[in-house]
Amino acid sequence: MSGCEARDAKKLVRSPSGLRMVPEHRSARSPFGLDEPPWVPDKECPRCMQCDTKFDFITRKHHCRRCGKCFCDKCCSKKVPLPRMCFVDPVRQCAECALISQKETEFYDKQLKVLMNGATFFVTLGTSDKSELMVCRLSNNQRYLVLDGDSHYEIEIIQISTVQILTEGFTPGGGNTRAIGMILQYKVPGSEELTQMKFTASEDFSCNKKLSASWLAAMHKVRKGGKTCRKL
Repeated sequence: MSGCEARDAKKLVRSPSGLRMVPEHRSARSPFGLDEPPWVPDKECPRCMQCDTKFDFITRKHHCRRCGKCFCDKCCSKKVPLPRMCFVDPVRQCAECALISQKETEFYDKQLKVLMNGATFFVTLGTSDKSELMVCRLSNNQRYLVLDGDSHYEIEIIQISTVQILTEGFTPGGGNTRAIGMILQYKVPGSEELTQMKFTASEDFSCNKKLSASWLAAMHKVRKGGKTCRKL
């Protein structure tokens, strides 16, 4: 078991928003995760923060689990999965937050799963002229890119500075391209210098090429998604 996998134990916790399955150690949290927002106090929201309907005995107030704002039932009726906060079940969200969470579903259900399943590449470190065949995958806690071969590397996702996807098949008139590799630059903890790795898809079997291309495409989307996640 790798060092990063040893910290993957989780626990079930209950909050006012619902049940959450969270890592036991905060250091094992996903870099794509979100903290639960503080709820706007009931006394500070006499009206719905979307439609301005006044709350009373009949019109009850509800808090969006993603933004913490206060809404009437009409403006906060959708229950949508929210994996970024580790909720076990779909939770109540306002219309705007529900739309964002729904868009993130593909990110979690497809791209991250493809990366965690892994793919095989020839990996070249720095300016070396030697490459090593390695299985590359995202750790279960989504914090590390794990590379296994004769050597072993664990690269923290938040330390990756650039991801350049290498393609082939481009024609002047346009047309489809295929991902064949990747150049990755990252910082090793304790150093300010960038380390570079080059990943080249194995050409042994067509199935490997397809798997590698899917993995590279997911890596590109997750890198973009990671930047978006940190801005939200």
